[in-house]
Order: sequence, then C-alpha cells, then structure tokens
Amino acid sequence: MSMAANPDVHATARSGRWLAVGFVAGAVAVPIFHQGVLALLYAAGLAARPPYSTTPTAPFGVPQLWSLAFWGGVWGIVLAAFLAAARSRPGYWWRALLFGAVAPTLVAWFVVAPLKGQPLAGGWQPAAMLTAILVNTAWGVGAALVLRLLGGAMDSARPQPHSVQ
Repeated sequence: MSMAANPDVHATARSGRWLAVGFVAGAVAVPIFHQGVLALLYAAGLAARPPYSTTPTAPFGVPQLWSLAFWGGVWGIVLAAFLAAARSRPGYWWRALLFGAVAPTLVAWFVVAPLKGQPLAGGWQPAAMLTAILVNTAWGVGAALVLRLLGGAMDSARPQPHSVQ
C-alpha cells in the first residue's frame, strides 16, 4: 500500500516531522528567548547569573549555553507534542505560555536542582524563582513561535494528497 493511499502514514510522518521541528524550535528558542530575557533581567540587576554562559558543564564539559540549547530541544519535543492538538486553535499561545512557565520550571526546581546538589526552587528566593519562571515562559512562547513558523512552512511546502472524486 502506498503512502498516498494510507492517510495514517501521512499523519504519522507529519507528527514525526512536527516533533523534529519541535526539537529545533526548542533549541533555537534558548539563545534567542530564554537567554534574551535572562540578559534583560541580568542587565536590570534582577538575575544573579549572566546569560550566554560558556562555563563547562558536568560530566562532559559542554559549554552551558550548548547544554541549555540541547535540553531546550528535548523540551521542544515535549512542547510540540503538547501543542499538536492546538496547532490551529486560539489556545495555542496560552498553552505554550503555561507549558513554558510550569513544566521546565518545576522539573528544574524539583528534579534537576537536587541532582546537581543545588537547593530546591532556587532556595525559595523570590528573585531566583521569578527569574526561572520568566526565562522559561519566554522560552515556551519563543519555541512555540519558531515551531509555528517552521512547522507551518513545513506543512505548506509538503505536497498535498490528491482527493479522489
């Protein structure tokens, strides 16, 4: 059976491409949106850590910015799956905003921080907590924007199946 005759194959291929674009969107959103907001907060004296850090990360010594971009890509796949049902609905942007503000922030606070020997939730310091929420919200909206731009271009560039009359 050909792909043209099986709409499920098209849907699976589309969803696979959507998730791949999600990785790219999430990775690209880190230096532009996540680190961009961190740069603004740092310049205003509201964030303790500078943006665009190239400090080596454990265990492989990868610069922090590249590590963040990789994990932004992984989160981008999750975001793409979360947004797939809302691709053409008004709730798309609210879902992206809420996802960015909540999911990566909670995981960073309660999973990643303990694994790195850091205090939970930024040590419960309001400035650190607000910084995390703001940079992750910016990442979520930015990744959704890139996902919509690249995902939409991907959909419009794809040949449409011929309808049978």
